[in-house]
Amino acid sequence: MRLALNVSLLLLAGALAAGCGSSSKSSTSTTAASSAAAPAPAATAPAGGSSILSTAANPEGLLKFDKTSLTAKAGSVSISFTNSSSVPHNLTVGSSSGAVLGATPTFQGGTKILPLHLAAGTYKFYCTVPGHRQAGMEGTLTVQ
Repeated sequence: MRLALNVSLLLLAGALAAGCGSSSKSSTSTTAASSAAAPAPAATAPAGGSSILSTAANPEGLLKFDKTSLTAKAGSVSISFTNSSSVPHNLTVGSSSGAVLGATPTFQGGTKILPLHLAAGTYKFYCTVPGHRQAGMEGTLTVQ
């Protein structure tokens, strides 16, 4: 069952990434798909330079993620973000300069997938709900 879920998440992430292709110099992806299932395992790296990562909001409503660091391979990166708490949250990824590279919508309950295309470097992931990042709801995403 979990293998089927992981394969489904991978296919969904691939379909989203394929639909987002563009030759423009910059793009921001805020499209996210939802799934009520459990997130994929962290740092799974299928062939082709893509990574599927997962993180979750604290289920008791504390303003923190379950992980403060994530690691991925350069290229296609999909982050499965689960929020089972009653507090609304989102997952936003920003560059070292502070530019937003992608974000899920703010939601309560469920899972959203954030597809990104990232070069090697260090990025921040955080929640943009007012006060949440300042309270510690952030982490580091290292892309190798």
